[in-house]
Amino acid sequence: MNVSEIMSKDVHLVDPNTTIRECAKRMRDEDIGAFPVGENDKLIGVVTDRDITVRCVAGDTDLSSATVRDAMSEGVLWCFDDDDVEKAAKSMAEHQIRRMPVINHDKRMCGVVTVADLAKAGVEHAEYIAYRDIASPSGQERKM
Repeated sequence: MNVSEIMSKDVHLVDPNTTIRECAKRMRDEDIGAFPVGENDKLIGVVTDRDITVRCVAGDTDLSSATVRDAMSEGVLWCFDDDDVEKAAKSMAEHQIRRMPVINHDKRMCGVVTVADLAKAGVEHAEYIAYRDIASPSGQERKM
């Protein structure tokens, strides 16, 4: 089974120049904890509600002028839409991430695959991966 068969195609991108306040409001209104960050239709990072809290609110950032670029993480782990779901699941577990952007071979974002998507699709041990490998503290910085 390919990732494209189970991923969410309802992708919510945010521009890196969006203000932190506007991004946080979108997160609240759309009930989303993370946005992939896109520039010129290419994935360049991710910003989470935790990134905003830790890097901006708890930091010395001027919140009146802070942008998504100030809070986002670069070096996002992603997979291709035609990758096998087992490969995506192993990568998510190895890097302890709950959601992974999906891109096509034109390097355009086309979806997001989550641990819940893997579990619904019957990926072997998806629940175990979620609780053991993703939810356990690693001491490493998370990518997404």
